[in-house]
Amino acid sequence: MAIEAVPLYQQQIAFAIGLLGIYVGWRGIISKMTGFFDIAGASKNLLYGIVVGMLFAVAIDNYILFGIVNSTVNFYTLISFAMLISISESSFVLFILGRPRVVALRASPPNGWALGLGMGSMHSSVLIVRLFDDGLNSISDYSGFSIVSILIALSVSFSSCFGHSLINTWQGTNILDNNRWRPLILSSIIRALLIISLILCLFLPIIMIAIVPIIGLAWTPAQRSWMPSGMTPSAKQAFRRTLRQSKKHKLAANYRVKGNIIDSEE
Repeated sequence: MAIEAVPLYQQQIAFAIGLLGIYVGWRGIISKMTGFFDIAGASKNLLYGIVVGMLFAVAIDNYILFGIVNSTVNFYTLISFAMLISISESSFVLFILGRPRVVALRASPPNGWALGLGMGSMHSSVLIVRLFDDGLNSISDYSGFSIVSILIALSVSFSSCFGHSLINTWQGTNILDNNRWRPLILSSIIRALLIISLILCLFLPIIMIAIVPIIGLAWTPAQRSWMPSGMTPSAKQAFRRTLRQSKKHKLAANYRVKGNIIDSEE
């Protein structure tokens, strides 16, 4: 299984699908909070996530995915590699989000979300390239470039971006509470399970049924508690007031009585 077996345009589509997760995660979450936290810092962390995420994605590709395809790793070796990569990722996240300047600005949760979008997009992009590779035909009925594989790729992209963002945001929230080492271990375990599950989705897409509900369960506390914890008390109050006013304006617009156009001649 070699990356040269995938045509260039399919590689570009694979990375475009991976980057689509960044757009959805940024547009749906970060853009709504613009003005209430350090948007420049979040953008910088997004770039950090893309660069570092690619390095970890290559490690996952070489040590886990290739091992599964070539049958050179057993279950325990697979778990060991996944945990090693996950601990390295979580430690990097702890280093980036736990810097004194970031903590002083209470920017760890939103920066963690942006960092996770970059990491997740690169993880998913490499996996999608492999999904489009016909070399997986011997062990996967869904490999190759088709409508079905594109749908699987979209699911992998969104799940990877949202999954890593949720984990990083939870780590960032605990950093603000001066609780670092226990979340480091727990996040590493959850991240390892996410990595293995996304890889197995290339062979058994039904595993996505287990990933989506977990992301859904973490979504509500992330939006109501984890992300707002990255704001100062005054900014949090203003943000919630803005949300309430937006709902009122939306209801008023939906139920307002429209007048009739009057044509008059002077």
